[in-house]
Amino acid sequence: MPKVLIADTMSSRAEDVFTSRGIDVDVRPGVSAHDLGEMIGDYDGLAVRSSTKVTPEILEKAGLLKVIGRAGIGVDNINMTAATAHGIVVMNTPFGNAITTAEHTLAMMMALARRIPQANASTHGGAWEKSAFMGVELMGKTLGIIGCGNIGSIVADRAHGLKMKVITFDPYLSSERATDLSVEKVSLEDLLKQSDFISLHAPLTDDSKGMINAKTIALMKKGVQLVNCARGDLIVEADLKAALESDHMAGVALDVFAEEPAHDNQLFGMSQVVVTPHLGAATTEAQEKVAVQVAEQMADYLLTGAVINALNIPSVSAEEVQKLKPYIKLADQLGSFAGQLTETGLKAVTLEYEGRVGDLNTKSLTAVTLQGLLSPLLESVNMINAPVIAKERDIEITEITHDRAGAFQTLITLTVTTESQTRSVSGTLSNDDEPRIVQIRGIPIDAELGPHILYVINRDKPGFIGSLGTILGDADINIATFNLGRERSGGEAVALIEVDQLVPENVMAAVRALPHVVQVKTLSF
Repeated sequence: MPKVLIADTMSSRAEDVFTSRGIDVDVRPGVSAHDLGEMIGDYDGLAVRSSTKVTPEILEKAGLLKVIGRAGIGVDNINMTAATAHGIVVMNTPFGNAITTAEHTLAMMMALARRIPQANASTHGGAWEKSAFMGVELMGKTLGIIGCGNIGSIVADRAHGLKMKVITFDPYLSSERATDLSVEKVSLEDLLKQSDFISLHAPLTDDSKGMINAKTIALMKKGVQLVNCARGDLIVEADLKAALESDHMAGVALDVFAEEPAHDNQLFGMSQVVVTPHLGAATTEAQEKVAVQVAEQMADYLLTGAVINALNIPSVSAEEVQKLKPYIKLADQLGSFAGQLTETGLKAVTLEYEGRVGDLNTKSLTAVTLQGLLSPLLESVNMINAPVIAKERDIEITEITHDRAGAFQTLITLTVTTESQTRSVSGTLSNDDEPRIVQIRGIPIDAELGPHILYVINRDKPGFIGSLGTILGDADINIATFNLGRERSGGEAVALIEVDQLVPENVMAAVRALPHVVQVKTLSF
């Protein structure tokens, strides 16, 4: 009989689901890291929320563990790399608390607009200060939503009911989807300049970290009010404090912080700041939903092998896994390659499978590719929910399977159409299990993708390779491999350079300044 440990406080309905399915369950909320390490070896499944830290050290002792279930969205507390290395499936519940978080966002915005927390404290203290808490109406105001995905789109819908004008910045939101949501899609700069209220719903990525800073705050209109129920690290808190002290910003409502639990924070005590202790998902309904969902998913996997909302393996049968493993890596690399280069809204994705790969489970490979494509900008994308997210965003997905084998015995071609361009990338397997890129934008190339890749598009002119090598050499950046391709002499050329470290921005700027360079980007795999 499988055995599961529930290590965080969650609805008792999770325990009910496990026991009703014949699974032995222990409930130990608040278990210490030491005790968890001592006992984890006895369990097949581990159910957590955000408090329990599932570290590599704990996973080293988890000899029987097959699945970790996160009752919620974020998995920052779970070491995904270590879990995957140990063959442990990690699942989450990506849609269970979207409504609750959206409603908390609206509550925080109303609290800001009418200064409810401050007035409440004053009145409880015996004062009667009507004139001290003058508020503003929401009707007719412009709400700027940064990140119009699952939660952001619900906030937009509710804001329309308050008669607000809603604009959004979301590079992955198609124009058609924006129309369906009745929101105006704008640039980040325009959103910052136009909004009376700004609500953050962006995932935390390398690009979005610290996106609200002194520079972006300076673009905002005087008197703007900001709500963050997404991720604390989206904001540079010191810059936010300075903007409040200078009265450039009228108010801020924060449910999340750069460091949590936030027992002490430089923004605490400021009269313009409304704070809550990460309550976005804290409703009875949401907690029951995610608890039941994670228990059902874990039970299905332990009893039948079915995989739902897994973050680190595809939804395939046990027999298919071995055959698909090298293709899964290739598909993920192709998707990630295109996703890291995508800067405008996605409209269509076409996947062509030729040769041997056409006889396999291409649906799962398409899901893996979509995961790689969407992951650079969106949080909690996995091979299960990626097709759903694509559908919600009106991204047209086309799958084509060719029986024929062309120049390669097996070939996957990904073509991505955005609002600004269409481009393609193709890959194959060498030695049956080593992924390689063999075509980019119609240009033949032969490259293996390492951890750090410098991607360069340039005009094929003499001296370019030497100049590029000199810049990298002067910066003490070692080149591991240098792969080139061109459409014709003097035409467009592409270079994939694997380097031993991340290329800093000043070096990137020097490469961009080279004659004939069209595009430069660092890619990570």
